[in-house]
Amino acid sequence: MARKKLIWKIVLSLAFLGFSRSVGWALNKGLSFSLLSSYTQSAFLKGSILALEGLIGMIIPPLVGYYSDTLRSRYGRRKPFIIIGAVMAAFAALLIYSTYAMGISIWGLAAILAFFYLSMHFYTAQYRALLPDTVESGQRGRASGVITLFEWAGNLFLFGLAGYLIALAVAETGEKEGIKALASTPYLQIPYILTALFLISAAILVYLYVKESPLQPPKTRESGMAYLKNIVKNRDLLKFYSAQTLWWMSFEFVSIFLYGIIAYILYGKTDEEHIKMVTSMGLLLMALFNVTVLIGALPGGYIYDKIGRRLSIIIGALIFSLPQLWGLFIHTSMEITIALTLAGIGWGILMASSFPVIGDLLTSYRKDMYTGRYYGFFEATRSLPILLAGVLGGALVEVFGENYRVLFPVGAILVLLAIPIIWSMRKLDVNRVE
Repeated sequence: MARKKLIWKIVLSLAFLGFSRSVGWALNKGLSFSLLSSYTQSAFLKGSILALEGLIGMIIPPLVGYYSDTLRSRYGRRKPFIIIGAVMAAFAALLIYSTYAMGISIWGLAAILAFFYLSMHFYTAQYRALLPDTVESGQRGRASGVITLFEWAGNLFLFGLAGYLIALAVAETGEKEGIKALASTPYLQIPYILTALFLISAAILVYLYVKESPLQPPKTRESGMAYLKNIVKNRDLLKFYSAQTLWWMSFEFVSIFLYGIIAYILYGKTDEEHIKMVTSMGLLLMALFNVTVLIGALPGGYIYDKIGRRLSIIIGALIFSLPQLWGLFIHTSMEITIALTLAGIGWGILMASSFPVIGDLLTSYRKDMYTGRYYGFFEATRSLPILLAGVLGGALVEVFGENYRVLFPVGAILVLLAIPIIWSMRKLDVNRVE
């Protein structure tokens, strides 16, 4: 079968939507832990609040994605959810800053964070479903590479911006603690305002330029129970969802608790003072990690189409996990930097290779009209690790006497456990479009 040309206007519109959403998630990753540290030093409490993202992500994408498959609207099946969710998320981002600036209690901040997570996840499945809806199998690896690059460029933009603003605030105030200096200046509002603008602008761009698939909503609806039953019955889907849960838990261990990990490795202490001392370094390391993710993303999408789906995922998983095993023995900022740099390359390959899997499996099973619900479950298995990592990661740290370093090797083991699961997906490379 001859391939259709890749429509770059569509791919780039989806990529910018991914960029804007990543800016929003990076805002949460980069600043929320430090803001919560102003209220409490409990790793368990902070982790549990941030884990609300995972709880909400387990519920909303499968549910809303399911209903987007059946939506009959002149605006499309996915785009109405994208517009509504983007507006809600932009408003929530502004509320996070306002809540902290007004000195509202930690529970008020937790409630606003939960609203932000709800808003972002309201259109997560729809954003993911637009790739297989608009790009044919055999082209999705390249498209995924570009979209993944933009997604992680969004993280890089936010982390770099936050690091720069902290440096400005420290220079102006003379305050040594980065986040405290930033909070005492008007600079803190800038990331939240820009995030809101990006979220709305990207949704409008998708609305204007992305033409949804001509696939009609299925006349015979697959009930919610049948939907879940079919996931469990399909061994390839179940295996992929399970493997994804493992490698995302590994990522979230480091992502949620990075400041604690850095402070423990460099100072052996993780109190408020030392957490805030490493905030600037943590933001720069997050930015560097995202640079190396960009390096891995494009070749990751290419090898997905060229050498096989299983093999490309396994290559990314190995490159991501091995530096984490080394993390058990590192002691300096340079070693932390090298470990995260190498891990970032692997993560970029893994993300670009794993994004199109659900769409390609559904194409093989002739279920393209159900991408919303299956990508909704895809997002749930990305969100479950946030819930587990926040709670279990915080508990592990406290059990090991505030030793955040232990999260490195535990995360590596989880990724390595995912590799045989992916390898056993014998049908993943069947019916590839050449």
